[in-house]
Amino acid sequence: MAIVFERPKALLDVPTHYCPGCTHGVIHRLVAEVIDELGILDKTIGVAPVGCSVLAYDYFTCDMYEAAHGRAPAVATGIKRAVPDSIVFTYQGDGDLAAIGTAEIVHAAARGEKITTIFVNNAIYGMTGGQMAPTTLPGQVTETSPYGRDVNTAGHPIRVSEMIATLDGAVYVERVSVDSVPNIIKAKKAIKKAFELQMQGKGFTMVEVLSICPTNWGLSPNEAIKWLRDNMIPYYPLGVKKDITAGEVK
Repeated sequence: MAIVFERPKALLDVPTHYCPGCTHGVIHRLVAEVIDELGILDKTIGVAPVGCSVLAYDYFTCDMYEAAHGRAPAVATGIKRAVPDSIVFTYQGDGDLAAIGTAEIVHAAARGEKITTIFVNNAIYGMTGGQMAPTTLPGQVTETSPYGRDVNTAGHPIRVSEMIATLDGAVYVERVSVDSVPNIIKAKKAIKKAFELQMQGKGFTMVEVLSICPTNWGLSPNEAIKWLRDNMIPYYPLGVKKDITAGEVK
């Protein structure tokens, strides 16, 4: 019998701690499939964040580091500079990357560090109870914005991909989503390109992935998918924000 679907070698055969309906598992698989397809498992090093994916080191079979909250790009910078032939990625949520880690991600991109960041945006702090995050939408209800985010007092959400795309050291930035099969296919293509450009030594690459948090949004998984489509995608438009290779002949 022919095998048509199996677990990627870059993923361990273990249960995850994620809530039912959470799309971290989908994103993990996409990263693992790309590592397998590029044949880079033996030289890939990942950096896990503080947040819902804090235990990512328990799921990937490549070498993994655990970084302090928000410091994954700084740790990844050290790894890449110490072992320049390695393929280094950070896997970070919006609280980790866009709040306490803002300086690290901005300056890693500005320096053109040859690392790849997988940035998971679910518009909320997931692990710590559902507080307002830098990516929480205007009017969105969270544990710390029970009447909805008021931009007059809490400011506006940060469009991280658009911000990073303005930096000269960033060579490829794309925002994708995992709300549907077609978008999941596009997400994998983006992740693969980000890794490939790192392998070519081009510079900093980042893929932002719009994700859902049914538990803290107080919705069923299906309702959460619809909420992402109706609310997040209009505010965070999908697509390539920067690609220095766009004009290159393939």
